[in-house]
Amino acid sequence: MSQAAEAAAATRTCQDVQAAGALVWRQNGRKLEVLLVHRPRYDDWGWPKGKLDPGESLVECAVREVAEETGVHVALGQPLPTVKYRLKDGRVKHSHYWAAEEIDDGAQSPQGRPAVTPADGKEIDEVRWVEAGAARDLLTYPHDREPLGVLVDQWRDERLRTWTMIVLRHARSRKRSAWKGPESARPLTPAGELQAHNLVPMLAAYGVEEVITSPWERCAATVRPYLEATGIGAELRPELTEDAHAKRARPVRELVRKELSRRNVPVVVCTHRPVLPTVVTEIAKRTPHRIMRQVPESDPWLKKGEMLVVHVAKRPGRSGVVAALEKYRARE
Repeated sequence: MSQAAEAAAATRTCQDVQAAGALVWRQNGRKLEVLLVHRPRYDDWGWPKGKLDPGESLVECAVREVAEETGVHVALGQPLPTVKYRLKDGRVKHSHYWAAEEIDDGAQSPQGRPAVTPADGKEIDEVRWVEAGAARDLLTYPHDREPLGVLVDQWRDERLRTWTMIVLRHARSRKRSAWKGPESARPLTPAGELQAHNLVPMLAAYGVEEVITSPWERCAATVRPYLEATGIGAELRPELTEDAHAKRARPVRELVRKELSRRNVPVVVCTHRPVLPTVVTEIAKRTPHRIMRQVPESDPWLKKGEMLVVHVAKRPGRSGVVAALEKYRARE
């Protein structure tokens, strides 16, 4: 083998493989059930998952793979442990998982996702709902039991069923110094428009069915592609603008408290950098110490086109508590 070939082989070996999928669950009476798939080529049972397509985010990949392999359209819930193992060629495969539930037939968010092609029978020949305890025994690979263990723990602690609030900072916009019009009309840049477009399948992956936004153009334009793709209407909230927040922050605090306490559909709240400290402070109040470090602590809190995904659990007779946090930024 030549030196060039050896170098190329070494490069391939060092490149980790990224995959994503989900543990789709449902409660059947008093039992927790999960969805498993069987691959005839390997004669193994595991979770629906697969490698990322070019330019695809982890969350997009997860819902696509579930739909392709099981025919079930899901909304992602809280993240579960990532499974890592070494492949035969020396590379490490990282399989990222989320808890997920099937979306109702009337949901509009799936319209924001690309069409999927069902897996053929040579790839997946059986899809089966299995009680969680039996699933542990049926799983072929021991490493697949780790995310299942966390899923079961959350279910027993009544923190598995969550709802999602996504805090979104608007995409890249024209600089203030380069814009001569009113601040409320400052538009997105071409890079910001691309971010807004790329946010569509990411928001859809979490099953976002409600959109709340500052009416200023750079926020409205950030969520507009999602509204157009899904047919969902936006709720314009003037208190989320920079000017209104500077005069009075209490309405923003009340808005966030409401979204963190009500049991409803997944929602995205789009706002501006100066408003984020108030939003994040309210989230932090409901965040346990063990995940507190994931809460942004200082300016800019979120980058332009970045979203903080807040998974909220509410146990009977108790107030909502943050079960998990994630941060993702749309590609430019």
